[in-house]
Amino acid sequence: MSLHRRDFLRGAGSAAALAFWGDETLEAYQQHVNTSSKPSQLKITDLRVAVVQGAPMTCPIIRIDTNQGLSGLGEVRDGASKNYALMLKSRLLGENPCDVDRLFRKIKQFGGHARQGGGVCGVEMALWDLAGKAYGVPAYRMLGGGKFRDQIRLYADTTQSQDPRVFGERLKKRMDSGFTFLKMDLGVGLVEKISGTLSRPLGITSRDVSRTQHMFTGMELTQKGVELMADYVARVREVIGMEVPLAADHFGHIGVNSCIRLARALERYNMAWLEDMIPWQHAELLKKITDSVDVPILTGEDIYLKEDFIKLCAMHAVDMIHPDLATSGGLLETKKIGDAAQEYGVPMAMHFAGTPVSFMANLHCAAATENFLALEHHSVDVPWWEDMVTGIEKPLFRKGFALVPERPGLGVELNPDVVKQHLAPGEGYFEPTPYWDKDRTNDRLWS
Repeated sequence: MSLHRRDFLRGAGSAAALAFWGDETLEAYQQHVNTSSKPSQLKITDLRVAVVQGAPMTCPIIRIDTNQGLSGLGEVRDGASKNYALMLKSRLLGENPCDVDRLFRKIKQFGGHARQGGGVCGVEMALWDLAGKAYGVPAYRMLGGGKFRDQIRLYADTTQSQDPRVFGERLKKRMDSGFTFLKMDLGVGLVEKISGTLSRPLGITSRDVSRTQHMFTGMELTQKGVELMADYVARVREVIGMEVPLAADHFGHIGVNSCIRLARALERYNMAWLEDMIPWQHAELLKKITDSVDVPILTGEDIYLKEDFIKLCAMHAVDMIHPDLATSGGLLETKKIGDAAQEYGVPMAMHFAGTPVSFMANLHCAAATENFLALEHHSVDVPWWEDMVTGIEKPLFRKGFALVPERPGLGVELNPDVVKQHLAPGEGYFEPTPYWDKDRTNDRLWS
């Protein structure tokens, strides 16, 4: 169906519009709107899920269908239940998916920190995909002012080794392939089996306390442990050099004072950041660590919505933030997080582990956020990862950077043949979900 000039002007409402809206302007308008559908009349008719395994995690991909044949893709964060998204279906049926912000505000009460925010975030991604397709523009164009960059810097986790030179060579290969930013795991597991490196309740291992918050484990590094872990980084730096940024993560559940002593020992190796040394909820303790050391402290991958990020930034409890878009609230909320952090002089890196669907959402958000630093890519070594999608130039990243997608919405469609090959056991490919069509509850949070 074409959009006729007089039909548009009838909506514009006055004879004055005839003079204002020239033919060239209207022609440009039609080029940017999917005129095979009417965005104002779009309605959500269905929400279905396909759960992919090994990408590298287990990731539920969601598809939202409409009454005009358009479908939008989103993704629940790795490791989260698909039901976090399916429970939202009854709240979305009949709604116009182009009302992205209004619908997000309607459903965000059903999300929570860490994996519990996955359903809301996956739906928000799919809504931007639909809105972009309906209006014929890439998602970043709809986030409040276009893009700050044409390509997105990536960093990649790399398989650990007990031998620092072996691990250093693996990082060097990342650099040789074009990566300009690196990250490593640096946990107490490296030294745990060496006598005299840890003090802890006798008989307890680091695995035993993996469900206990760091301050409550009674596990502390000795000076020997600190020195050995710092020496590991020194030997890695000998291989990769001092110039490339090198971040570190997964320290283990050690106490605050051990974090401070380890961070001080790492200062001489010019670390890009030390990530999640303790749980993010303990803002005062994070600030204690940050104020005690001269190496950047970072957190954020488990925080849902902007308010707690703003609190951390306003306190200067951390030097950097690290939201995961599939946890933090989706594209627009994560851009708001970045914009708020910028007001406090705090840069934003982005955590990501998932399929190309969520990857594309991250690219759009990173493009639209000025204080963005680098995006994690957890699937560099998964050979079939980018084969899951079509409609975009391959490879999806080159020499450590990914180009910002320019197609409408998120910019990709699924390749059913590849996705079906990697479904989790017992899962189907976007099978009907009528059980979730109705849920009669009073969702209002006030009376």
